[in-house]
Amino acid sequence: MDPQIEHLETMTGQQYEALYQISEWLNKNNESKSLMNDALDLVIGQLKAERGLFVRFQDPVQESEIIAARNIDHADIEDLSQFSSGLLEKLHQEKQPYLFHDVGSDPDLSHFESVKIHQIKSVIGVPIKLNREDWGAIIVDSTKDRALFTDQSLRFLSFFANLLSLSLDRIFKIESLSDENQRLLNQIQSTQPLPDIVGKSAAMQKVASMIHRVAQTDATVLLLGESGTGKDLAARAIHQLSKRKNGPFLAQFCGAIPDSLLSSELFGHKRGAFSGAVQDKKGLFEITSGGTFFLDEIGDISVSLQSKLLRVLQNKEIIRLGDTQVRTVDVRMIVATNKDLFAMVKEEQFREDLYYRLNVFPITLPALRERREDIAALTVHFMQKYDRPEVQLMPATLRKLERYEWPGNVRELENILQRALILCDGDQLQPDHIILQQEQNQSNDRTLKEIEQSVLKERLKQFNNNRTATAESLGVSVRWVQMRIKELKPA
Repeated sequence: MDPQIEHLETMTGQQYEALYQISEWLNKNNESKSLMNDALDLVIGQLKAERGLFVRFQDPVQESEIIAARNIDHADIEDLSQFSSGLLEKLHQEKQPYLFHDVGSDPDLSHFESVKIHQIKSVIGVPIKLNREDWGAIIVDSTKDRALFTDQSLRFLSFFANLLSLSLDRIFKIESLSDENQRLLNQIQSTQPLPDIVGKSAAMQKVASMIHRVAQTDATVLLLGESGTGKDLAARAIHQLSKRKNGPFLAQFCGAIPDSLLSSELFGHKRGAFSGAVQDKKGLFEITSGGTFFLDEIGDISVSLQSKLLRVLQNKEIIRLGDTQVRTVDVRMIVATNKDLFAMVKEEQFREDLYYRLNVFPITLPALRERREDIAALTVHFMQKYDRPEVQLMPATLRKLERYEWPGNVRELENILQRALILCDGDQLQPDHIILQQEQNQSNDRTLKEIEQSVLKERLKQFNNNRTATAESLGVSVRWVQMRIKELKPA
């Protein structure tokens, strides 16, 4: 008869039941950490041991990796030094199961310093093989009973190790495929457009890649950049690409809001906390729990409010105004600013510890002048947004837009285009429809006649002095053009 079958016949009904339960876990579970904690708890209970260790061997053995380590109270043991390095080394070298009833009286073992320190009385060690190679080991021990374990205990642990090696092979293959799938997904996503964000320039592709990467985590994101660069859209894109996309997304602008009002909005308040607080109110952090919270212009909040915000980031805790109860919130934080927070830290206007908590993953949104190649696509996008998709963007108009410095960035471009589409009665967006800030300032000092003459000169130049085409583009008669041309000529 096969020795393994003989060993099975000597096992108790409880041990059979335990192995059956373990085999079910191994077949169902695809996560190595939770699997090993549950299985190790069961083994410790079945063998009446005090502690159990599942370790992956490294050289030297003291550097071995803890896969799971538990005590009789189902608590994790984080320190490998809590177990005997000498017994681990022996198992690693001999690659054979061992059972010691009385470690302290064994001359080959009692000299191990860790045996003396931890007062280990009895121990079982079983190697784990993976793909026919020695991969790690399982050790259970007791500091109380010198004769706790038996040959039957050793056989049970050996069968458990065999079951475990089969399952580990499957789990590691699944984890490897999952990791590879995530890497490929990241590569694909880094080339995909961001939700609601227009632009394929190199600068925006870099931003897109960073957003795709950080969106899959819960890391705090600090969005930097000039006003009008689209930091709010970037925050929404991070949320929509994240695992929290089905949760709430809320945004709060921090600039020019009184400290007490902003604090009440963010953290909520208890009835009677201040004049007008007639009932309890949840703050935005509580309402957003399970989702993403976007704080815009974080550099404008007061130092006292910075302290409260630090608590949210560190401990995920809030206290409503006028209350003493600590409440836990599950919220992913995205913040934005157009200020130099590090300079504010040096000037003691911003807390240094909060700055480093916020600066986990900074993303700088480029100014529009740094991505001029996106202006054409942005212009078409805004034409569609304002229901004028039939309007043709003329080459001269695009050149005018691309030459401008755009101090207000994309927000300014949108405002100017909205005004231009109101002025545009035809199906062509002409350069004179685009009234830039510098032109607006100049026009304030000019008469209506001077403005008309300036527009006429530009149109005549555009159409190579073709009066008919110029008149059509302006929506006037040819005679009106001829009369104004006469006025342009010196008397």
